[in-house]
Amino acid sequence: MGDTYPWAWYTDEATLCAERERIFRSAWHYVGHRGRLPEPSTYFASTSGGIPAVVVRDADGELRAFLNVCRHRGSEVVAGAGRRETLQCPYHAWTYGLGGELRAAPRADRESFERSGLSLLPLQLEAWGPFLFVNADAAAPPLEEALGGLAPAVDPDTLVFRERAEYALAANWKIAVENYLECYHCPVAHPGFSRLVDVDPDAFVLAGEGPVWSQYGRARDGDGGCEFHLVWPALKLNIYPGFANLSIGPVWPESPKRTVGFLDYFFGADVDDDAARELIEFDDQVGREDTVLVESVQRGVGTGLVDHGRLLADSERLIAGFQRKVAEALI
Repeated sequence: MGDTYPWAWYTDEATLCAERERIFRSAWHYVGHRGRLPEPSTYFASTSGGIPAVVVRDADGELRAFLNVCRHRGSEVVAGAGRRETLQCPYHAWTYGLGGELRAAPRADRESFERSGLSLLPLQLEAWGPFLFVNADAAAPPLEEALGGLAPAVDPDTLVFRERAEYALAANWKIAVENYLECYHCPVAHPGFSRLVDVDPDAFVLAGEGPVWSQYGRARDGDGGCEFHLVWPALKLNIYPGFANLSIGPVWPESPKRTVGFLDYFFGADVDDDAARELIEFDDQVGREDTVLVESVQRGVGTGLVDHGRLLADSERLIAGFQRKVAEALI
């Protein structure tokens, strides 16, 4: 067994400020897939890791990403997705080209005003198959290094996007990640999942030392395997047994006691809508069961009456590895 880090880290505002600065600001964050930009002059907005981003395919077909924050007063410039030739802030109509340059600012001609230096701030943009990632740190290592050789059993390029599910938890982001990193709780808390997947500790395999931590299982009826990957700091990638499927999405903190996130669901082109819907609903049920658990943990650690917890060396070793990496970033 081993001690956890201090439970105060799940409730402390100063700890969260340090996590945002030292963990999330320089990390690669999944924002969406290439299919959302099917032609020149298309865009989509997406927040991930607490970073509001706008990703565009400019008039020449080049993919670009910018911080979705107006240089005037800080409003988010655009929302949603679609096709447009410029990006116009809804607050005062400051208008930017798809290359990020400020093109127009109403009333600017009434005074001395210099538009140069007021472009949208660029973000690093890299792709892994159809998946697009951004990074606010211009000096960050390449995405390939962050993915740590991740190679899921399903080729993402063969899949078709179906839908995005957004969610929120009344719990610290680390509690959400740590819950994801073990199936010790599965026999008790996830009866449906445990009927589908053999969760016996001799059958459910834990692997990885970071920046990717992985779990591998087999369907009880022999119909294929499943895998669940956590990419530092908080990106989930899930594959269930059966037909071709994959979901991917991050979680990130809004406050010490609130976490938000989303999952993008992809399926093989031959998977019919009813089958896809059934799996999404199954995954949603597992997620709702997890929500009860992590919110209960938040209430428990928030009492301030216990300093720290204990981890099982084998069943919770992925949590131990994740906690070491968090501690290295903070201490």
